[in-house]
Amino acid sequence: MHALSDPEPDPASHTGAVAPGAPRHPLRSLMTRAALTGGITELALVGAHVLMYPLGTRADRLRPDPRCRPGEQPPAVRALFAADPLAARVPVVLVHGLIDNHSVFAVMRRSLRRRGFTSVCSWNYSPLLADVGRGAADLGRHLQRICEQTGYERVHVVGHSLGGLLARYHVQRQGGDQHVESLVTLGTPHQGSVLAHLLPTPLVRQLRPGSVVLRELAEPAPGVRTSVIAVYSDLDQVVVPTSAGRCDHPDLQARNVLVRGVGHMSLPFHRTVLDEVATTLAGRRQPHADVPAPAAVA
Repeated sequence: MHALSDPEPDPASHTGAVAPGAPRHPLRSLMTRAALTGGITELALVGAHVLMYPLGTRADRLRPDPRCRPGEQPPAVRALFAADPLAARVPVVLVHGLIDNHSVFAVMRRSLRRRGFTSVCSWNYSPLLADVGRGAADLGRHLQRICEQTGYERVHVVGHSLGGLLARYHVQRQGGDQHVESLVTLGTPHQGSVLAHLLPTPLVRQLRPGSVVLRELAEPAPGVRTSVIAVYSDLDQVVVPTSAGRCDHPDLQARNVLVRGVGHMSLPFHRTVLDEVATTLAGRRQPHADVPAPAAVA
C-alpha cells in the first residue's frame, strides 16, 4: 500500500483554544468535496485494512536497518537530519488503536524507513485489554526493553487512537517521560468521545468524556519532559466531537495539528500525516510552533 495523497495540503498547526485552523462546523465540514473524497477513501481503506489485519497478529520485532548510513541516503533524507544526524537512530515505537494491530502502520513503517529512520517497530497489546492504566504499564515495560536492546535512553512513540492515550497515560502518570522523547498521537480522544457511550465495556467507558482516566490526565503534570504532538482531523468518525482530538493540557509541551478531510483510519496512511510525523521525530518541529506544516519532505 502507498501513502494516501492529501486533498487539502498544509494542515493547520496551532496551540490556542480558538485558531484559524480550528475544525469547521460539523455539518458544513461534511458538505465539501474534500470531505466526500476523504469519506470514500476511508471506506476503501477500512476494507483493505480488514484484509491486512491477519498479517499484523504476530509480534513485530525491532530490526535496525544496517543500510541506513549517513551519507548514503537520498538528498531529501540527508536534509531531514542535517541538524542532528544521530536523530535517525533513535528508536521509534508505533502503538495501534482499539481492536487493531500493527498492520495499521504498514505504510508508516515503510515511510519512516525510507526517510532514514533506522529503528522502527510496532507494539501489539491484547485485544482483551480492559484498563488504560494497565495497558500503559505494559507499554512502559516494552519501551524499557527497547531501550535496553538498542542502548538508547529515550525513544519516540507514535500512537493511533487509543494507542496515543495509552502512551500519554504512561508519560504523565507512570513516569514515562524519563524514556519517551516525544509522543505523536493520531486521532487520539484526549478529551474522550461521545461515541464511547454506545459500548459499555470497561475499557470503552474510560474513553467517555469526564471519565476517571481522563480526569487523571487533566490533573497537573509539572516537569513532564516529553513533547506531545496531537494530529487530529475534522472528518474523524470515531473521536466526536473532532476537537476532542486536541491535547490542551497546560503543563505539557503540546502542539495540535489539524488535517482536513481525513478519516480516523486514514490518518496513519495519509501523506501529510506521514510527513508531519517524520519532521517531528527528526527534531524539525518545535513543541509550541504555531506555523503550518510544510509540504512533503521525501
